[in-house]
Amino acid sequence: MTTPDLTVIEIIELMDSAATERLGRDLSLVLAKGDAVMLLGDLGAGKSTLARAMIRAVAGDDGLDVPSPTFTLVQAYGGRVPVSHFDLYRLGDENEIGELGFDDALEEGAAIVEWPQRVPSVLARADIVIELRMSENGGRCAAIAARGSAVRRLSRTRSIRAFLARSGLAESERRHLNGDASSRRYETVSGPAGTLILMDSPRQPDGPPIRDGLPYSQLVHLAEDVGPFVAISSALATAGFTAPRIVASDLEEGLLLITNLGGATILKRDGDPDPERYHAAIDCLSKLHRMDWASGLPVGEGRIHHVSAYDRRAMMIEAELLPDWFVSDTLGRAVDVEELALFREAWNMAFDEIETAERTLVLRDFHSPNIIWQPDAIGISRIGIIDFQDAMIGPTAYDVASLAQDARVTIPAELEASLVAAYIASRRKSDPEFKPFYFERDYAVMAAQRATKILGIFVRLANRDGKPQYKRHIPRIIEYLRRSLDHPTLAPVKSLYSDWGIVEKH
Repeated sequence: MTTPDLTVIEIIELMDSAATERLGRDLSLVLAKGDAVMLLGDLGAGKSTLARAMIRAVAGDDGLDVPSPTFTLVQAYGGRVPVSHFDLYRLGDENEIGELGFDDALEEGAAIVEWPQRVPSVLARADIVIELRMSENGGRCAAIAARGSAVRRLSRTRSIRAFLARSGLAESERRHLNGDASSRRYETVSGPAGTLILMDSPRQPDGPPIRDGLPYSQLVHLAEDVGPFVAISSALATAGFTAPRIVASDLEEGLLLITNLGGATILKRDGDPDPERYHAAIDCLSKLHRMDWASGLPVGEGRIHHVSAYDRRAMMIEAELLPDWFVSDTLGRAVDVEELALFREAWNMAFDEIETAERTLVLRDFHSPNIIWQPDAIGISRIGIIDFQDAMIGPTAYDVASLAQDARVTIPAELEASLVAAYIASRRKSDPEFKPFYFERDYAVMAAQRATKILGIFVRLANRDGKPQYKRHIPRIIEYLRRSLDHPTLAPVKSLYSDWGIVEKH
């Protein structure tokens, strides 16, 4: 390595071109905007093979034509991260690098550079350096080094490859898989037995304390490692529900290899909700809510996951995301102390009303992105459930609201009413003591609380985390909120939201 201040990650033996391509695809999984990737090595060392594999993987197209930029000097490609592929072998003057748009490439995406040593000022900006050379056994190897955040990312992808090797999948093909709004990452892993899902969820450092000396994640009982997923997946499967099976795990590293439930959803091809499938999901919830669930669930290795209570403090902290983020963004000013006090008073009155609400295991994000349709199954087995690691013991109405007011797809008022009525009918049929009017009250409160929380989360994702796409869902969530706030129990909340301009005054 000729660039200073680099941390050597690993030296990898490359037995053949397939191994070089596999390394390129692995590296593509952690490529980020702003990365400058430098490829060093003699002619014929495999630099173009490595670059081509990275570019095709980022673009998600194995057949993408990726010619060598020997004569054009630079080629641009789209994909998960826009990539510009540079070859500086024929660059006549170092000053010409500006004309090639190197700075613009890093502004918009990532750059992969062959022969960077021809332009020392470019090589000095390396985030990742990969040197392809002869190994001691006469074959080829890749020496990988990095600086800054790339060190962590590259170390992580190599740890994942080692985990797969320990699981008997050393030569498996890994592909990026779009995940959720959390810090978790997902990949597909293809091997001899088919395609599995890799969950990459290392323990995250706690954020700053915001209440009672605790960070937000602990106050609202978010999963902090993969243990809860393992425990709840096993509990759901044992109870007869369809959930991913754990194939391999490394609890310390935060890595899980789980079965793939497929890609079918409960939506129609045009993206609208499929009423039949939504009703099947309601039937699934009805059965889940009729069951008794232990608060302590085994994880394995002698470890127990204690399912937290969805208590008033957690509900209030979540609700306060609305004044903290959404209202401040909408009004262009911070919510003052008096307004926040009124907000808490209004919600405490609503929470007082549901103190006696029926409680059981709530999955917490039971809506279309997390429900995988199983077309060849029957009954509740048709509903594949994922993303349940944050499950708690709380009001049963919460998950019904999560489904019937799906945050990612518009549920017409008529379908929402039909789903809630079907749930009530199913529960009454199995339990004569079930109280429909109390449930409707609980449903209104939990639906409004969930919509309140989501409005804050979506603005936070857009403004803090650089994910503006979440703001497109806001009009839908406000419409759901209007429906729920018509319940008399929520009159104080509705009055305050009207003053803030979130919903209309009457």
